This record gives sequence, C-alpha cells and structure tokens, in this order.
Amino acid sequence: MEILGVMLAVLGAALAAGLAGSGSAIGVGIAGEAGAGIMTEDPGKFGLVLLLQALPGTQGIYGLLTAFFAILKVGLLGGEAIEVSVWQGLGVFFACLPIAIAGYYSGIAQGKTSAACIQLIAKRPEETGKAVILPAMVETYAVLALLMSIILLNSIKL
Repeated sequence: MEILGVMLAVLGAALAAGLAGSGSAIGVGIAGEAGAGIMTEDPGKFGLVLLLQALPGTQGIYGLLTAFFAILKVGLLGGEAIEVSVWQGLGVFFACLPIAIAGYYSGIAQGKTSAACIQLIAKRPEETGKAVILPAMVETYAVLALLMSIILLNSIKL
C-alpha cells in the first residue's frame, strides 16, 4: 500500500506539469498565430511580438516547478523514495491541483490576451507598455496558484 501514496504524489506532479504545460502550449500557439500575421506586414515588430508570445509560456514553467517540488517531497530526486501513506500522497496530489488547473486555463487566457495585444501594437506601436500589462494581469492568477501549491506542499508532513 506504501507505493500507492508515492504514485498519487507522482500523479499530482504529472498533472501540474502536464496541464500547466498544455495551457502554455495552447496560449503560446494562439499568440504565435497572431504574431505571424503581423510580421507578414511588418517584420520589424518581431521583438515586440516575441515578448507577447512568450508570456503565456510561464504557466508551464510554474507547473514544472511545482512538479519538481512534489517529487522532491517524496524523495524521488537524488535519493530513495520515502514512506508515503495514501493520505500523504493524496495531500501532495491535491496540493498540485491549483497550478495544474489555473495554469491550464490562465495559459490559454493569456495567449488570447497576448494575441489581442499583438493586434494592438500592429496599429499602435507606441502603446507597447500597455500591451504588455494586459496579459501580465492574467499572469497574476497563475502566480497565485503557484504560491498556493507551494504553500500546500510545504504544509504536508512526511
């Protein structure tokens, strides 16, 4: 039964990395489609487009970071797995859910917001500062989810 606790923790880590990474991939793709259209008209906007396209990629990083902390918590990195009860494994699993869920949805939302802002800078390049702020507002919720996942992981006693 001990292995079930570790497997639940690994499942949580996999969901954190997989869902947050998927949201980022979708979001970066959405922004990239808008960016490619803009650069066909004005290749000089590449730097601005790249900045806005990269923003939705951070959720995947947050999910990966949470997954790293989760598997480190149960001793799967650089050592031997420690004894983890089913309840402790469930705790790690649930601690990974905030970034898994919020990372998925905020990555997509940030990609859509970035795509809209790419359209903005196509017509008004002087508004670049404002164009970066709008998708950064979506980022706030991914950061809050990351913070909650880390707090929850740190509160589990193994």
